[in-house]
Amino acid sequence: MRFILILIVLAALTGCGMRLNSAPANERPVGTLIPTSATTPAPAAPVATAVAGTPAQPPAAPTSVPTQPPPATPESASTQPAAPTSVPTQPLPAPAQPEPPTASQMPQIALQQIVDGFDRPLHITHAGDGSGRLFVVEKVGRIRIVRNGQALPEPFLDITDRVGSRANEQGLLSVAFHPRYRENGWLFVNYTDTEGNTVVSRFSAEGDRADPSSEEVALTIEQPFANHNGGLIVFGPDGMLYVGMGDGGSAGDPLGAGQDRWTLLGKILRINVDTLPYTIPPDNPWADGSGGRQEVWILGVRNPWRFSFDRATGDLFVADVGQNRLEEVHMLPAGKSAGANLGWNIMEGNECFRRNDCDRRALDLPIDVYPHSLGCSVTGGHVYRGAAFPALQGVYVFGDFCSGRIWGLRPSASGWERTELWQSNIQIAAFGEDEAGELYVAGYNNGVLYRIVVE
Repeated sequence: MRFILILIVLAALTGCGMRLNSAPANERPVGTLIPTSATTPAPAAPVATAVAGTPAQPPAAPTSVPTQPPPATPESASTQPAAPTSVPTQPLPAPAQPEPPTASQMPQIALQQIVDGFDRPLHITHAGDGSGRLFVVEKVGRIRIVRNGQALPEPFLDITDRVGSRANEQGLLSVAFHPRYRENGWLFVNYTDTEGNTVVSRFSAEGDRADPSSEEVALTIEQPFANHNGGLIVFGPDGMLYVGMGDGGSAGDPLGAGQDRWTLLGKILRINVDTLPYTIPPDNPWADGSGGRQEVWILGVRNPWRFSFDRATGDLFVADVGQNRLEEVHMLPAGKSAGANLGWNIMEGNECFRRNDCDRRALDLPIDVYPHSLGCSVTGGHVYRGAAFPALQGVYVFGDFCSGRIWGLRPSASGWERTELWQSNIQIAAFGEDEAGELYVAGYNNGVLYRIVVE
């Protein structure tokens, strides 16, 4: 009995990051896989599909979460770091937002298998160069190309010699192609090195190969623990590079990084990498260095496991992995994300963390929260803006690593509604977009790349 009590106490104290080692696949619900070629099916009306021996799973009732007010400006701090050189930026105006589907129009989806054989895929993206290629990032330190539904035999980039990937949340975590990649051939990667620290580097590429010897380190951040590394880098509509950083790890944010504006941990950073060393955009919240680190754009995140910009509106969606109870998704409207505070570790989801009451007035609360009865580690996705499936237009598609569920979020008169679109037996570590705005998902446990289609 004493041994059982010790195990219970240890489990309660242990935090969760991305949770790459989760419940086995045979304990999770099974959905419908479509093992076909990459041919795009014609849009169809939503139908309920049953798997042999398994009753069809109707979508869950939409969950409404009230929207939240815009963030207040955080308080000042006392010390000042060295200031990199600033350069002006020119954010792009956001186009008008298309109408999302109503509740009756929310479709059912399925996964269409494209290609298999990947080694723990963590990120899917495109180069924006008109080539139609997809790039799949493998945890061990490789980036592979998918062209016309086939994975090329040679990796696009192999830096396994410098990537540390022993811990569950370490490895080569993402790749981002410079907005002028077609002209300059620059790509940026985020990985943990053999010491476990975060590295953001630039490489040069030509054709289907990037040169491993061309690495120029843009940013290195010391990691005190092996988990909560964040790891996503994305170029925003403004051409700036956004860098997701977890709170440094362990559990409960022991360093207080989420609310400390003088550390880069527990933040989403924004830097200009048109030249190296990088420079600070002058419209960053603390660009003058008087109130926090100049690189900081958003604070109060625990482990932002994927964020994305709506390509039609510029709105920023952030999925932040919770501690032991709640997973959360935030939406920051275009032009209103600078200095946003997503609440960690004052709050977990929409509840105060480890206290009975807390001051929420300066926080940007999530648009959606779900409990660990539905999953245990949120994986952020994208707003669908492709042309193949009009019924999915304007829906934010995301999922959970542990349960394999995929949901759709859309605004409604009462806030935001979440609808379950599909249940799977895969560990969902990555969603991705191609150049046309079609959506993909990767199975971490089975190494398969799927396309999301409407049934």
